[in-house]
Amino acid sequence: MVRRTQQTGRRLDQRSIPFGGAIPPALPIGNLPARVSESEVAEPDYDVGSRQNNDVPELRGLYIISVAARLLEMHPQTLRKYERVGLVRPSRTLGMLRLYSQEDIARLRVIKHLVDHVGMNLAGVQFVMGMLIKLQEAKARQSAAREQRRLIELLGLELERLLDMMDTAFAGPLRG
Repeated sequence: MVRRTQQTGRRLDQRSIPFGGAIPPALPIGNLPARVSESEVAEPDYDVGSRQNNDVPELRGLYIISVAARLLEMHPQTLRKYERVGLVRPSRTLGMLRLYSQEDIARLRVIKHLVDHVGMNLAGVQFVMGMLIKLQEAKARQSAAREQRRLIELLGLELERLLDMMDTAFAGPLRG
């Protein structure tokens, strides 16, 4: 026989799991009490939309699929689907576990935004992500070209300085 509460009809050994599927940190996973009052549990802030950019926790290291899914508030099957389509390529362990890096998490956040808020389908997301990669490559080429121009200018100035030194040293014009 299962004991139930009178108000909600829920089983006494059940507990509500907040948005995102995470167990509040105040509750140990091992031996959970049968009933916890609201005053005993400090609810963490699961509202990602109200966070400011500087409030986003810094991500470090590699994350297995379940942790990445919780960070992104996505289902692990969605992450597998994005990998199948080619939108993300997590590294693998020797046991073939997927490991998501910081770059993978950032890329998945962009993908989630495009799908959820912009309303794009996966073909559109693939196109946009491809364009972003091309833009990043063009930006890198542009900055490399700027650096080359700067080095050429520095070399020209250095050559002028050396020629001026030789002019004064030999007391005659060496330039043609």
